[in-house]
Amino acid sequence: MADQKKKAGFWSSQPIEKQVLPQTGVGEERRIEFKLFAPQAGSVSVAGTFNQWNTNTFKLAKGYEGTWKGSIRLRPGRYQYRFFVDGKWVDDPNAKQIVQNEFGTKNTLLEVK
Repeated sequence: MADQKKKAGFWSSQPIEKQVLPQTGVGEERRIEFKLFAPQAGSVSVAGTFNQWNTNTFKLAKGYEGTWKGSIRLRPGRYQYRFFVDGKWVDDPNAKQIVQNEFGTKNTLLEVK
């Protein structure tokens, strides 16, 4: 059995590097504001890893001159998100960091410190 596992690649003489991921959800919450200029939009929400990509839980409010705003409290960590405008995913035009997602589009990477 041990020889079969070794041949199958379960064991290796090479050291395995551990990937250390930053902890999410540890520390004091911070208020994070989201804004999107979309004057023609009828509805705007934000979905991401902080709300299991649920497009219904974090709706933004339309302000004067078409800027949609809203804020939530998040603990320090790394989160990905996108805007959901009138039923379509929209990139954050003010994103400082982006990452490729599994659907061939990009998510905004948010680091809360």
